[in-house]
Amino acid sequence: MTQKSLILALESSSRIGAVAIALGEKLLAKTTFSSPMRHSAEIFPAISGLLERFGKRPQEIEHIYISVGPGSFTGIRIAVTMAKTMHLANAAKIVAVDSLDVIAANAINLTPDSYKSRVTGHESQATNHEIRDTRYEKVAAILDAKRNQFFIAVYEKRPKEHKYISAQDDDRKHATRDTQYAILTTSHRSLSPIPYPLTKILPDSLMTSDEFLEKFADPHQPIWLLGDGLLYHRGKFKTDGVRFLDEKYWSPRAEKVHSLGWQMALSGQFADPLTLTPNYLLRPDIKVKRC
Repeated sequence: MTQKSLILALESSSRIGAVAIALGEKLLAKTTFSSPMRHSAEIFPAISGLLERFGKRPQEIEHIYISVGPGSFTGIRIAVTMAKTMHLANAAKIVAVDSLDVIAANAINLTPDSYKSRVTGHESQATNHEIRDTRYEKVAAILDAKRNQFFIAVYEKRPKEHKYISAQDDDRKHATRDTQYAILTTSHRSLSPIPYPLTKILPDSLMTSDEFLEKFADPHQPIWLLGDGLLYHRGKFKTDGVRFLDEKYWSPRAEKVHSLGWQMALSGQFADPLTLTPNYLLRPDIKVKRC
């Protein structure tokens, strides 16, 4: 792997898909799909357009970084299939990035104008003083899992040194609140680097809005929400102690898949193409049609 490695990054775990290409750490360009749920129709034209724009060919792609879930069953299946196909075609190495981490990465380095509260039904800009006091604030990434459930992960903004532990590590129950860790998901068995300065304090979980609010809504330390799961269900999370980031930060982005994937690639965290599977967190709702 070199700083000139051609990299393709795919984000298809949410409503709006996107692709990006990069040379090593340097992002070259990205393309966002024209409308929701256009993953299968636009992914190939988008990739072809980006490659042609920079005079590159598909066989030159050395790495492919994908958002592996949880999220849209169809979307993450497309990404996994694309990654495996490119590995078979030209031995491209695969990095599988946690989709909720990709969303949470949108909360890094936000300005005061990015913080808006809609708890009372109207927007109010947070003051600079409030932003300076958000050192210990919590952020939750939320995706709709249907059936009145949500995929949720929670993060704290603390500039602590990273310490990676497994989600299955028995010692985790002894971790202090100052411990920073990343989650080892059982589906693709790779450590997902939580972007500095976020600390992942709740691993990818399936829960109802009531379960989330009971655990995390705190008027004394408001938690800020983002993610496409709020698009139609924001009202379920409105309560004292909950605030919402601006909607432009809700969707996962291909450039965040690249930045997190690049960190993983640097430490050799490549997925095994033979065992790579989507991180569903729950089984797809497949209904068999009876004759």
